[in-house]
Amino acid sequence: MEGDKKYITGEELKQHNKEGDLWISIQGKVYNVSDWAHEHPGGDVALLNLAGQDVTDAFIAYHPGTAWQYLDKFFTGYYLKDFKVSETSKDYRRLASEFAKLGLFEKKGHITMYALASIALMFCVVLYGVLCCQSVWAHLGSALVLGFLWIQSAYIGHDSGHYQVMKSRGYNKFAQFVAGNSLTGISIAWWKWTHNAHHLACNSLDYDPDLQHIPVFAVNSTFFNSIKSCFYGRYLDFDPVARFFVSYQHWTFYPVMCVARVNLYLQTFLLLFSKRKFPDRALNILGILIFWTWFPLLVSCLPNWPERVMFVLASFAVTAIQHVQFCLNHFAADVYTGPPKGNDWFEKQTGGTLDISCSSWMDWFYGGLQFQLEHHLFPRMPRGQLRRVSPLVQDLCKKHNLSYRSLSFWEANVWTIRRLRNVALQARDLSNPVPKNMLWEAVNTHG
Repeated sequence: MEGDKKYITGEELKQHNKEGDLWISIQGKVYNVSDWAHEHPGGDVALLNLAGQDVTDAFIAYHPGTAWQYLDKFFTGYYLKDFKVSETSKDYRRLASEFAKLGLFEKKGHITMYALASIALMFCVVLYGVLCCQSVWAHLGSALVLGFLWIQSAYIGHDSGHYQVMKSRGYNKFAQFVAGNSLTGISIAWWKWTHNAHHLACNSLDYDPDLQHIPVFAVNSTFFNSIKSCFYGRYLDFDPVARFFVSYQHWTFYPVMCVARVNLYLQTFLLLFSKRKFPDRALNILGILIFWTWFPLLVSCLPNWPERVMFVLASFAVTAIQHVQFCLNHFAADVYTGPPKGNDWFEKQTGGTLDISCSSWMDWFYGGLQFQLEHHLFPRMPRGQLRRVSPLVQDLCKKHNLSYRSLSFWEANVWTIRRLRNVALQARDLSNPVPKNMLWEAVNTHG
């Protein structure tokens, strides 16, 4: 009965926004997920970032229809009194429903099998080039192939983390274990931890870990205030060292990308051997041990140290293509501070992302992530469907007067370097202030 319903206001819901007291609302019904947060497959950070809010759009984006049946056990008995849905959200939910009816979230095609086959083939080429060839050029070519193998493996890990690429959850986890941990040396657990936070808090300077690269990079002058990272739980100190690096970041961007993989290995070890709770710790550690067994052994088979160093640096440098791509999707987009809000999901995703335009035959190269906005709006959608839904997303953006930015790879690089340069010049002004108006300064010097 409608008269028997119990209500709380949005302000009252906001009070339950911390660990141990974590409530959310979905379609106006209030749920208490305090005790379950650590068991959440997407991690507790995803829930904490949106705690005390209506999270309907984010729930729809990340969960299949079968997930709704599990909500009842968390229902508090309360409904949200001032629950409202914006016109943008209504259209987004309608579009998501249409895609579900068309089966677009289930039609994966054969992309995963093709990708796995290509990875296996590249791995064989690498082994042959290192073990069976004596030419330094063959060794260099093997290193380049290994770099491309890592790129494609990362796409498989990414896809399997967002949706089930294989026929069962067990096979899906196996794909993550092989393509993520064992072949690339990067923990899928670390990736899930950071990537889910990135999706939900897309381009929030203090909540999105994918923008928090102090002391090396800063995409906005807000970082000059040594803001606190709500993801890492510490302050991002903008000290003289950070100021120096940021002042030249538009020059160091590409060189740093060539060795960015080292940071991913470091982040993996920091998480795996931390006290933080996360699922499948032993499996992740096993996968990393496998990587750090076969990769050093492979490198040791090269005839001398100069070739070994060349092999490692060349393979790392190839993966810079992927690291650059990830930066292009977000570095030059809109940013904000504070936690994400559940009632402007669509708007925040459009503001914080850039698409990369390319021909369909290049989709394999970008792993589907050239459709970054489409992926952020529908993260469970297989990459093979993103090009198909892109025109509908564009129409929705146009209808609600929201940004839809699709740039060529070159243009996206120009935008990114321009953003980094603008912030670098601001950092230089802070470290070595100069008069803005020399005539005014000269006059005031003499009174």
